[in-house]
Formats: sequence, structure tokens, C-alpha cells
Amino acid sequence: MSDNNEIEESSAPLIEHLAELRTRILYSLGAFIVAMVVCYTVWNPIFNFLTRPVCSALESRGEQCGLYLIKLQEGFFVAINISFLGGFALAFPIIAYQMWRFVAPGLYRNEKNAFLPFLIASPVMFFLGAAFAYYIILPLAFNFFLGFQQGEIGATSGANEMAAIGFQGSVQEYLNLTIKFVMAFGICFQLPVLLSLMGKAGLVSSEGLGNMRKYAVVAILVVAAIATPPDVISQVILFTVVYGLYEISIQLVKRIEKTREARMRAEGTWIDPDEWDEDEDEEDEKDGKA
Repeated sequence: MSDNNEIEESSAPLIEHLAELRTRILYSLGAFIVAMVVCYTVWNPIFNFLTRPVCSALESRGEQCGLYLIKLQEGFFVAINISFLGGFALAFPIIAYQMWRFVAPGLYRNEKNAFLPFLIASPVMFFLGAAFAYYIILPLAFNFFLGFQQGEIGATSGANEMAAIGFQGSVQEYLNLTIKFVMAFGICFQLPVLLSLMGKAGLVSSEGLGNMRKYAVVAILVVAAIATPPDVISQVILFTVVYGLYEISIQLVKRIEKTREARMRAEGTWIDPDEWDEDEDEEDEKDGKA
């Protein structure tokens, strides 16, 4: 009988956690729905804001900015996509807060102090990456793509003249391309946050990251080639920025290691790595003699 009571008592916290999780999910879902409805009412101004890079590129060439609905339902789905993404971005602070309220009670005070800065830094770095893509990379990309135009559509041409190639963009295709760039750069700018968090958990070290530089260079070059159009300027910019973030990550991890070492020395729990290696060598010699 006592065993059954112990099982029932031990299951109570699990039910409480599930109820708490349900509450946080409902709050997050409610915030997302409200934000999505708000963004739906202003989806047109948001889309106009997103079209500024391509419109500026077209105006610099003396062309009129215009995008077309290729399919009958395309305009509706564009409005839904903008509402979905805009609603998530607008509701993200509330969603992150609800996640924090669910996780925080299970953390120690020092764990809360260690985790909270990364929770704040992650959206900040994402928006920095998105802004970098919008204001710098997108104008370069659209100027590159529009450079393949030639002649003037609708003008008469002789038999020996080249065919006219002009831009008549699809609203959905343009939105997908813009979101791809913004998301890619927002994710790339998470690199310092990710590596710093891994350094805080002891999964990576500044020395290890430094030794991996040559592999990081190759990986960043591959990312730059995939995430940007095939023009050298935007690829060099992306490589320079992401590699700079990698070097910043190394310094952040090094600072975390120094802080951890100072704390452990003050507590008397620090073991010098050189002394640790010497002890291991002595043990190996004793095992060899035995």
C-alpha cells in the first residue's frame, strides 16, 4: 500500500510540470495568434518595406519597380506568409519569456545567471544578421541579378539585334528569396552565441577553436558560396563577417575560461592542466614498470 502511495506522490510533480507546460504553450500560442492577426492587417506596408532593396536597384537603372501575381491565389498566400513570419517575430519576446518561466524553476541561481544572457543575446544577434542581410547583402544581390537584363522589352528589333531580357518578378518568388537571405544571415549571426554557450558548458575550448581555424575557413567559404549569389563581393563580405564572428567567439570562450578558472581558484578546486599531465605521466611510468 505504501509503495502505491509513493508512486502516486512521485507522479504528482510530473502532472504539475505538464500542466505548467500546457499553460506556457497556451500563452505563447495566444500571443502568436494575436501578433499574426496584427501583422495581417498591415501585411501590405510590411511587404512594401521588404521590396525596398529591389525597388532601389530598379530605380538606379531607370526602371519602374513592379512585381506581379503569377497565380490567382498568390497574393493571399503572400499575405499569410508575411503574417506568419511577422507574427512569430513580434511574439518571440513573449514566447521566449514563457519558455524561460517554464525552465527557470528547475535551474540553480548560478545556472539562471549563466543562461539568461544567452537567451537575450540570441534574438539580438538574429536581428543584427537580418538587418545586415537587408541593408547590405540584398542590394548587392539584386544589382547582380538585374545585371543580366539587356535591351528593352516591347521595343522593335532587327534580325541581327539581341533579344530583350527584362525583369518581371513574381511576388511569391521575391518574398521567398528575401526570406531566405534574411533567415540565412540571422542564423549565421548566432555563431558567437552558440560557441559561447558550448564553451560555458565545457564542450569546446578556446584552444580547440583556435586549432580548428583552417577547417572553419573552409566551412565558412562553403556557407558563403551557398547563402549568397555567385558574385565575389557579397561572398567576400559574408566570409569576412562570419569569420570575424568566429574570432570573436574564440575570445568570448577564452574569457569564459578565465572567469571559470578564477572562480575555481578562489574555491580551491582548480587543477592546473600541466600538473594533471605530469601526474598522468607518472602513473603511466609506474604502470610500465609494473
